[in-house]
Amino acid sequence: MEIYKDLTNPSSKEFEKLLTSQLSKINIEEGKIIEGKINKITEKFCFLFIEGLKSEPVLDINELKSIGMQDKIKIGEVIPVLLEKIEDKNGEVLVSASKAQKIKGWDKLVEAYEKNEPVMGKITSKCKGGAIVEHIDTGSLMFLPGSQISDRPLKDINHLMNEPQKFKLIKLDKIRGNACVSRREIISSFKKEDKAKLISKYKIGDVIKNAEVKGFSNFGCFFNVNGELDVLVHLQELSWSRVEHPDQVLEIGQKSNLKVISVDLEKLQVGCSIKQLSKDPFENIDNYELNKTYKVKIIKLTDFGAFCELESGLTTLLHSSELSYTKKNASAKKMFKVNQEIDVVIQEIDKEKRRVAVSYRLTQENPYDTFSKRYPVDTICEAEVVSKNEYALFVKVDDIEVEAFLHCNDLTFLNNGEEELTRYKKGDKIKVKILEVKASEQKIRVGHRQTQKDPFDYFNDKKTNQTITVKVISTDSKGLTVRPENCDMDFQIKKSEIAINSADARPSRWTGGEKLDVAIKDLKFDQRKVSLSIKLLEEIEKKEALEKYGSEGSGKNLPFSSLSEDLKKKEENKE
Repeated sequence: MEIYKDLTNPSSKEFEKLLTSQLSKINIEEGKIIEGKINKITEKFCFLFIEGLKSEPVLDINELKSIGMQDKIKIGEVIPVLLEKIEDKNGEVLVSASKAQKIKGWDKLVEAYEKNEPVMGKITSKCKGGAIVEHIDTGSLMFLPGSQISDRPLKDINHLMNEPQKFKLIKLDKIRGNACVSRREIISSFKKEDKAKLISKYKIGDVIKNAEVKGFSNFGCFFNVNGELDVLVHLQELSWSRVEHPDQVLEIGQKSNLKVISVDLEKLQVGCSIKQLSKDPFENIDNYELNKTYKVKIIKLTDFGAFCELESGLTTLLHSSELSYTKKNASAKKMFKVNQEIDVVIQEIDKEKRRVAVSYRLTQENPYDTFSKRYPVDTICEAEVVSKNEYALFVKVDDIEVEAFLHCNDLTFLNNGEEELTRYKKGDKIKVKILEVKASEQKIRVGHRQTQKDPFDYFNDKKTNQTITVKVISTDSKGLTVRPENCDMDFQIKKSEIAINSADARPSRWTGGEKLDVAIKDLKFDQRKVSLSIKLLEEIEKKEALEKYGSEGSGKNLPFSSLSEDLKKKEENKE
């Protein structure tokens, strides 16, 4: 203890000098990779000596084995570790050999990625979507997508397993510490120069002989040329006719001549065509005329119609709306078969869009024209109900395959049209009158009430303020329901129109079946509207009495002047 107390002592100064020089050599800092020497080994742990630390860090032997360092588990071996904590809550030093290896390996991967240099690795296992590659230098694991294993499809990669080979780093995620590599890029880089020389031999317009069909896709067909180059023929370049998929016109292994239509030296691609080796059939379109009938062959059936062929390669569209006059949802699949020949009428020729539209129904007689000839407007005939909806009936006349429209308002003069509609069902016979026929619009309108006498004709010789006799049908709190003599229509007399005197405006005065006179208050023939009133009749009779016998007070002294009042009192006493 005395050596530290007296710092002027030469021995103390020497010790201080040695201690300072030793500590300055050791740079201990958390988060850095340092080297430790194994000085003790137990069954489960290795004890390291790291100069400058107050205690010996401990490594799990299983951790060393998991990262392939089982050969290093020997006394005196030096192992790089990551110093995570100089002192944890238990006072121990925390280090990790696996994290140190990963960091060292990641640094090398980053360096190779930045310099665009390949790395050596080996495929160690398969996984979903590709394979796992181990970096030979550091043991870091990298992902190899299935599409990047080779430049051609491989069914089996067992021959590539555990074989040291070059890979190109194509993606690094520094945050997650993930690396993605490609073997395909390495292979393609060797072939690229050779492929560029090969493609440069081809020019637009060249004809390639006997290219073999190699594969299909939704957008075209791939051909192999002399076993050295694959070229694409796009779907639209396979045929002048409409083609949905290459297998409709070609087979795997089939050979065909191709015409070069594009050469891309940057993308190293050659585009070819089969159809451009033959004459464009649309050039013969001037041989066809609108509104004339021609024979075509069905080549494809769809949900919206059919594609037909006028001649080899010249395709037309037969839309489902042009299949039938009467069927609203006609199906070409149910009406025709592929390769069947039918007659059509050309409706449209669009040279700019290279489109020809045809019609099948125009080759047949329009049943609406037939109907209009057989049943002109105002004809009365019998029809059969074939269907109905919430506001109309659809009826069929004789054997003509057309349906006529009968609105509920044209069913009856008397009742509510919608109520009358409920009385009819499919198969019922009904007499109708043809009201309207429009063959161009495929429209026929008929009516049932037009076949009956219009009860409103009763008012043809009537006029406003005229008196008519009616029969009381029923009463309610709102007024009276009455029917004029020799008329089948019922009318409502409102409570306010029963009497001048409000005390007499009581519907309960009638029970039903009584006859009484009323006046026509309003009459509108165009709207088929009539208003009847008892009150108006009283006013008219009162006015006539005043005009005939003088002013309202002139009869006060006559013996009958109070007759109405006396009668009224007598009725009240009886009540």
